[in-house]
Amino acid sequence: MFDPTQLRTFLTVAQTLSFTQAADRLGLRQSTVSQQIRRLEDTAGRQLFVRDTHSVRLTEDGEAMLGFAGTILEANERAASWFTGTRLRGRLRFGASEDFVSTRLPEILEGFRREHPEVDLELTVELSATLHELLAAGRLDLVLAKRGADGTRGRLVWRDKLVWIGSDRLRLDPGRPLPLVVYPPPALTRARALTVLEQGGRAWRVTCTSRSLNGLVAAARAGLGVMPYARGMIPPGLVRIPARAGLPELGAVDMVLLHGTARGAAREPAEALAEAILAGGDRLHGPDGFTPGPA
Repeated sequence: MFDPTQLRTFLTVAQTLSFTQAADRLGLRQSTVSQQIRRLEDTAGRQLFVRDTHSVRLTEDGEAMLGFAGTILEANERAASWFTGTRLRGRLRFGASEDFVSTRLPEILEGFRREHPEVDLELTVELSATLHELLAAGRLDLVLAKRGADGTRGRLVWRDKLVWIGSDRLRLDPGRPLPLVVYPPPALTRARALTVLEQGGRAWRVTCTSRSLNGLVAAARAGLGVMPYARGMIPPGLVRIPARAGLPELGAVDMVLLHGTARGAAREPAEALAEAILAGGDRLHGPDGFTPGPA
């Protein structure tokens, strides 16, 4: 009864609450998105969105369609996977930086598990540098992690700028060492921050160290100091430190996918997950400061 293509378009509009953003994400024209939503509304016999020049919001029937659409698409994907005879199987050891796990990566992983239910997915959340080490040691099959903008290994998902962030109530004294909230070594962002501060002759002191992003964010929100972070993924409750504070530029950082050297049963699942991440890369970061690079 309901067209899966129209349902996917509906879910994208419902997630973004923007026909323009949904069109960009789906690679369609906005007129095509509007047409698909109208056809879905005609099939349902109900209005699913209330639209005006300033906003888009779900109606009560639209809220109900959210649950139905997900169920219908899940059943459709399972049936297609079963009858095509191309179901992926095997153990996939995937590593990701906590920065990504705290954004929209769980949605991508959920979709992958739904599409490939027989893949035994194991997730490791670690610092990017540690993930690189685990991959080199053969303990992971696929990694989504940061690398320096001067690095060459890995498949580029997107490039972003590192910026200083902190509480909007934080006041920095230029005459005192800069208070830092950072990951422990060998974190890339920590190393970059210390390098640019030392090159600029700016004194610093570490006020909080934590392997947990939640711990760092809590410390920064409490005003303990500033932290280096990707501009497109600034956590809620924190803001970019203004240029008038005189902090040195941190440069760019690349977010990349890296495959392990081991092949066999993990090869095809790793490639499938990599493609899913590349296809949904725009969902892993916010729009501010995003600078796309070739994938």
